[in-house]
Amino acid sequence: MNLPLNHKLETWLEEQPISFHVPGHKNMTIGSLNAMDLAMDITEITDFDDLHHPEAVLKESMATIDKHPEYDAYYLVNGTTSGILSVIQAAAQQQQPIIMGRNVHKSVFHGLDLAQKTADILPMTLSETTQQYKAPLTMDNQEKHSLAIVTYPNYYGETFDIQTFIQQQHACHTPVLVDEAHGAHFGLPGFPHSSLTYGADYVVQSYHKSLPALTMSSVIFIHKSAPYREQVLEYLTYFQSSSPSYLLMAGLERAHHFYKMYGSTQFFEKRRRLMYALSAKGFEVCEMDDPLKLTVTYPGYSGYEVQQWLEAQNIYLELADEQQGLLVLPMWHEGDRFPFDLLLERIQAIQLPHAIKGQNTPCPSMPKTAGIYQPAAITHMKSAALETTDGKTLAQHIVPYPPGIPVFYKGEVVSGEMIEIMENWLAQGIRVEGITNRTIKIKDE
Repeated sequence: MNLPLNHKLETWLEEQPISFHVPGHKNMTIGSLNAMDLAMDITEITDFDDLHHPEAVLKESMATIDKHPEYDAYYLVNGTTSGILSVIQAAAQQQQPIIMGRNVHKSVFHGLDLAQKTADILPMTLSETTQQYKAPLTMDNQEKHSLAIVTYPNYYGETFDIQTFIQQQHACHTPVLVDEAHGAHFGLPGFPHSSLTYGADYVVQSYHKSLPALTMSSVIFIHKSAPYREQVLEYLTYFQSSSPSYLLMAGLERAHHFYKMYGSTQFFEKRRRLMYALSAKGFEVCEMDDPLKLTVTYPGYSGYEVQQWLEAQNIYLELADEQQGLLVLPMWHEGDRFPFDLLLERIQAIQLPHAIKGQNTPCPSMPKTAGIYQPAAITHMKSAALETTDGKTLAQHIVPYPPGIPVFYKGEVVSGEMIEIMENWLAQGIRVEGITNRTIKIKDE
């Protein structure tokens, strides 16, 4: 049989890959998903309820997702994206614009485009550790918005004072959507608090990123007094499959049981041993605010090279950028099947070049000022030399790597400062989607 994807996956598994990437089950070595039977893949037959009108077993199942008494939880089988789109669509019916941080997920832009909704962009702080966006800053004299959207934590596991941010937005009578995709494990002993603790109106968590759940398995938590509540529930039926996977939902139920029963002693002990092994080999290991994330560097070399050295030993990272590799650790627990001893052997076997002290890899300059996103449809565009685009309208997003998220947005008016930043990226040799041979796409007026 010609089954190229099946063959590729089978061949890859034969190499005994070791996962430091999502999903959180780490090749089925964490949690109890392996106890599920594939025969559980059914549809909405008698006695198995309907996700889009839950009255029986699915209603009971979602009620077990009880992280906070002031929230109701709903399964997302089209990933966190479906929750984000639903909240934006509901809020877009209001007259006021949306307000958001610059490091929002691309699904936020998709939601704004679908709803044709303008968004004010908050100024940001940058992390001194990772050089990535970290915290949004509330603007002076901020007015009421239909919705505030913020990412917490960032991709690298860095947090900020989410409590104060939520309080500031609520003082302006602005409801808050927190994209907590990377924080499904928050609230466990030794880990940061979840924004559920601080009264966010909507919190979306990608259970599959850190907990043992199947890919695409997420949860949206809706505060019992959240505005647009009924509209959001309606839009969830728009943005999710009419045939939701019972395997995904059963996996979410198991993942939450894992969360409730979890003790973190094993995790922190194995984390300590991993950090020691990497450091003894010559890597520099940096701890993030979220203990589940570590960055690994090697003096004088890029994160991409770190990634290559580890993958040569079949150790797979979540991502790499110019200066670091990012590890998403397993939620190690008593009786897990993660090949920890094999991991230590493979780290010891890595062949490293001589370190080059005092030589830093370039990091992209990042705009930190306030801005605006206008989701106007741009059907006529042209290429223009970068230095000639001051005052012109961008026709596509500009995305440097790192961080791999849109930094300048389609519909945004190009400024002299933006041109200077893009020139700086090119001078440092940083890869940038949206810039080709020193030209960018602008609206053809």
